[in-house]
Parts: sequence; structure tokens; C-alpha cells
Amino acid sequence: MSEAARGAPGPAADEGAPPLIGITTYQEPARWGVWVREAALLPVPYVRSVERAGGVPVLVPPAATLRGLDALVSRLDGIVLAGGGDIDPDLYGAVRHTETGPPQPQRDRFELALARAVIDADLPFLAICRGMQVLNVARGGALIQHLPEAVGHKGHAPETGMVGSHPVQISATSLVGKILGDSADVPAYHHQAVSRLGKGLSAVAWAEDQVVEAVELQGHRFGLAVQWHPEEGDDKRLFEALVAEAAGR
Repeated sequence: MSEAARGAPGPAADEGAPPLIGITTYQEPARWGVWVREAALLPVPYVRSVERAGGVPVLVPPAATLRGLDALVSRLDGIVLAGGGDIDPDLYGAVRHTETGPPQPQRDRFELALARAVIDADLPFLAICRGMQVLNVARGGALIQHLPEAVGHKGHAPETGMVGSHPVQISATSLVGKILGDSADVPAYHHQAVSRLGKGLSAVAWAEDQVVEAVELQGHRFGLAVQWHPEEGDDKRLFEALVAEAAGR
């Protein structure tokens, strides 16, 4: 068996080399120059957050095929499951709400498979907003499809197209709590959230209305998910913790 097949570290894992951190991307129509084309794209704050934490960002678009997924995961040192549109409710056995966004079957299929591969490989990960919902669905959980209807206010996304903020309470004994403390004001923009937790996930942070704001995957070396958008704020400690764990691989 070759060294690569035995899982020997490649160039990215050489001592002193910064860790490679994959970041999942959107797949949307985009305009640049004279072109309007479907594009794999990502808000720059994700990239900058990984760079400032000492990692090398690697964009991971939603591929049409799952062939090579294990090889992809084996070459990364950590991954960020990024935000984006709503997951198809059919994937967690629910009827579509009128406020649920249009389906994105290719991205849903790819990211659910990627999340499972990341878990199987014990790869350090930070799941953000949609990423937390992907993780929950991948573990058999379900989602609240429209929070304003469920909690009676729009505090989780107060203005269309603008990131707001709100306080969260964090379990001090959780990994998130050890990184951030027992409370934080967090940048947020979401209209969906976890309802039924997936297998092996523990809720570790909550908004004032008791919406679950962070979960951790039990038994995973570094498996964190937050409903807020740390890339949009000044506090980069979650990214720093991810990159530090990834560097230790």
C-alpha cells in the first residue's frame, strides 16, 4: 500500500505549513464584467476570517458528482460549512412552508454527503448558519422553517439583506463556552433554526427566545456549529480555534 493510501501526511500537513481549510460555496447566477453566469461563489468575509486565523482557505463548490469526496476530505485539515439558502424540507420529512426558499438540490445533496464524510473522517469543522442546519439534517434532525411564525418576532433577521445582532447564552462547560465564555453578542441573519436535534448533537447555546444557537457533535475531535455568522463580526476566536485544531492534525 502506498504512503498516500495509508493516510501519510501530504505537503499541506508538513510541519510548519498552515492548514488547508475548505469552505463550502454557494452556486448562484452572478454578474461580472459583461457576463451573467452561474457561479460558485462565497462572501469574502469567510475567506478573510480563515486567513486571519492562520489557515489557507480552499473553496469547495457543490460538485454535481460525489465521486472523489473522500479524497477531497483526506486532503483538507479542516472545513467550514458556510451559510446560504434553505435546505429542501423534503430531506427532513416536512411539508414546504410558504416562506421556505426555492430548492437547491445539487448543493443540498453535496453538502449533506460532505458533512457525513467529514464526520466519518473526524475532520475538524465549523458549521455556520445553513451549515449548522445541514449538519443537523445530516444527523437525522429537523428544522423550524420560519422563525417569525414560531417565536413571534423577527429578531433573528430584523432587516432584509442586513446582518443584525442579538445576545446568546452559552453552556460554560461546552467547547463553544470555553472559546467564547458563557455569553456573547453575535452577528445573525437567519429565518430557520433547529427544531429536533440530530443524532449525537448537543445544544450548547440559546437565544433569549430559546432558539438553539449552537450545537456540538459529541465524540468528534472538533465539531462545532453556530446559527450566527462569526465571519461577519470582529470576534474571530471560533475560526482561530478551528485553525489551531486543524494545524494539530
